[in-house]
Amino acid sequence: MNKQEKINSFDPSQPGLADQSIFGLPFTAEESEIIIIPVPWEVTVSYGAGASEGPEAILEASFQVDLHHQEFPELWKLGMFLDLNEQTAKWSDDSAKYKGWAQPIIEALEAGEDIQANKDLKADLDEINKVCAQLKAEVKERVLYWVKKGKKVVLLGGDHSTPLGYYEALAEQHSEFGLLHLDAHMDLRIAYEGFTYSHASIMYNALQIPQLKKIVQVGIRDFCQQEVETAFEQGDRVLVHTDMDLKAETFSGKTWEQHCDHIISALPQKVAISFDIDGMYPWYCPNTGTPVPGGFSFEQAAYLLSKLGESGKEIIGFDLVEVAPGDDDWDGNVGARMLFHMCGVLAKNNGLNVGEKIKFNR
Repeated sequence: MNKQEKINSFDPSQPGLADQSIFGLPFTAEESEIIIIPVPWEVTVSYGAGASEGPEAILEASFQVDLHHQEFPELWKLGMFLDLNEQTAKWSDDSAKYKGWAQPIIEALEAGEDIQANKDLKADLDEINKVCAQLKAEVKERVLYWVKKGKKVVLLGGDHSTPLGYYEALAEQHSEFGLLHLDAHMDLRIAYEGFTYSHASIMYNALQIPQLKKIVQVGIRDFCQQEVETAFEQGDRVLVHTDMDLKAETFSGKTWEQHCDHIISALPQKVAISFDIDGMYPWYCPNTGTPVPGGFSFEQAAYLLSKLGESGKEIIGFDLVEVAPGDDDWDGNVGARMLFHMCGVLAKNNGLNVGEKIKFNR
């Protein structure tokens, strides 16, 4: 059965097919326009755990997502495929192994111990940095594999360290681009807790990529002095919209549309999106690793992303990270629906047919 025959025989009004790929779609990777690379990794987690289980939680929740999206009603016909393979399983196994190695290092640091003076912990730290570098290289290779096949490729974490190889892959394809970074944290710490590739260091590490010309951060409400100094040192290369500033301006009468226009106007022509789920209000992501009071709503995020998609800027990719499941399906449910919306924004922005927005009578 070819793709068109699958489209004709598939009923999007029914629950997704649980024995198929993400969102229950019946398409193979070759038949899908969007490839989603899951990276179940959280080696350097320093507070709450669970981000490595995010891709699986989102996959399980995705089968209950209604495919007739108001803004992108025919998105499903393009095909979205979750690239699960032996390498994914290895990443998961390595994450569990080396997270166990990292915890004594973190505990020793919290106790004031000098890791460099502890032979065993120093050896473990060096090995962790080595395997994290290897993950970065493997993610980059996997992304480029699909890009060279003409696919739109996105990344699904895992903790926020996971997309560094993804950004390096984008840098091989684009001479310059910007990053729209939605998050509660700046993630500009330098080798946080000794880990070169810490989740808290992702934006600092991304800044080492010459092709990345600007990072525009939105929703920031938790940071250290080192991060502020790094942001200031970068000048206009890092623009920070803190939650406090956004809320104060909103309380004074500035609309969210005006905020979005200002945010988008600062971005270069080519843009990637990095969405840490903890940028939203914590009730959307109660089990994420480092929740912080405040934030933005699901609807505000979706509006900003859709407005970016319609702005004339070119969206070259995105990552969604730090979804961590709890005892129920809530976090996975929110993550799956945001992933679907982001795929729609990416597809429409790149000229793919997602159908006409459904306009109800008012």
